[in-house]
Amino acid sequence: MNASAVSENENAGPFEVTHRLVLSIAIPMTLGFLTTPLIGLTDTAVAGRLGSANALAGMAVGAVLFDLLLGSFNFLRASTTGLVAQAFGRGDRREEQAVYWRSLIIALCCGLAIALLSPFLLSAGLFLMAPSPDVAAVTSTYFLIRALAAPMALGNYALLGFVLGRGQGMTGLMLQAIINGVNIVLSIVLGLWWGWGIAGIAWGAVIGETTGMLAGLALVVSRFDRRQRPARTEIFERERLKALFSLNRDIMIRTFVLIGAFAIMTRIGSSMGPLVLAANAVLMNIFLVAGYYLDGLANAAEQLVGRAFGANFRPAFDRAVKLTLVWSFGLGIVTTLLFLVFGTDIIGLLTTTESVRAEAAKYLPWAALTAVTGALAFQMDGVFIGATWSGAMRNMMLAAFVGYLLALALFVPLLGNHGLWLALNLFLAFRGLFLALRMPALAGRQFAGQSRI
Repeated sequence: MNASAVSENENAGPFEVTHRLVLSIAIPMTLGFLTTPLIGLTDTAVAGRLGSANALAGMAVGAVLFDLLLGSFNFLRASTTGLVAQAFGRGDRREEQAVYWRSLIIALCCGLAIALLSPFLLSAGLFLMAPSPDVAAVTSTYFLIRALAAPMALGNYALLGFVLGRGQGMTGLMLQAIINGVNIVLSIVLGLWWGWGIAGIAWGAVIGETTGMLAGLALVVSRFDRRQRPARTEIFERERLKALFSLNRDIMIRTFVLIGAFAIMTRIGSSMGPLVLAANAVLMNIFLVAGYYLDGLANAAEQLVGRAFGANFRPAFDRAVKLTLVWSFGLGIVTTLLFLVFGTDIIGLLTTTESVRAEAAKYLPWAALTAVTGALAFQMDGVFIGATWSGAMRNMMLAAFVGYLLALALFVPLLGNHGLWLALNLFLAFRGLFLALRMPALAGRQFAGQSRI
């Protein structure tokens, strides 16, 4: 079965889930996600050549603040994927378009609010981060310019959610490549060659997001069937909007809890001294690398599970869960082994400070293990988003967070930073296990009367 043909298939109903179909979504999105760290590396390299430590530090603070802010709105991408995938499975092209326009309008409104409130958001961020006055001045320049990109950045969340919902992984990769590629090139051109400095780096991001959104709009809208165009009353139908807001709310709560868990880890690590904090920051890059391809497989689960729901076809649901689970754990195990073998070399690439290298090496096995303990969590997130079981996903995240806090209270006093990393691995495991235990009952209700494969 040709993967690209499957993604463009306009026929609803039963379909076959194969390894090739899973990978046709997961691999392009993984490659797209892997372009994101290149932006950070490029921006850091450009800022590092401006001859000022304050420039580098100020840009880093501004980037963290903006990324945390945008990350809080990732629910726009997730909810769009789940709802579009279900409409795709039903063969309801009219509702696919309606979901897209609803999500895009919400995204643009949220982005405009961020841009208008950016001075207040900046003040709050500077209060929390408490940088020196010179660093704060650079942060202000960077953040206020980047905030202009918020409507386009959130609009790209809706675009990406739409193409993923239809299983168009290569289109998603192309959009990510456009956004990140333009960003990287213009950061160098504007920041260094034209001498705009930090402002040039920020404008590179703004133009990259804008270019990506315009390209995405042209591509997506040009493919819409005009005969299936939804009326304005359908787009703003009260019950549909209510369902979308409810879904977004639950995913947003889940995202905030996740951000809070990592913030707590950073805070506890900082209390153990700058050496431990620096070592943990280096090791978190290992977890993030594993997260890129696990996210790609989660995207595959979102689309295939959502499509199976729309088609009301349990064999496809069961097969999608099984195959994405196999790939998640398989790649997680391989990654853990690779990090255990080559982890010290990777640490050496990330830092030249010998004391930080030695400290990070102590906790390397815990960081490597996150690829395995996180495999089920990422995959189950994809299943629950595709099924739009947002309430259950929110509740299981809260339960896992309680378990995480208990693990921190128990193991950090006993084991120090080893206990901190143990608690993180338990948190990841709790998330996956709690969702997996909840899934059979929910699937049974959804596919009542249908036999499992």
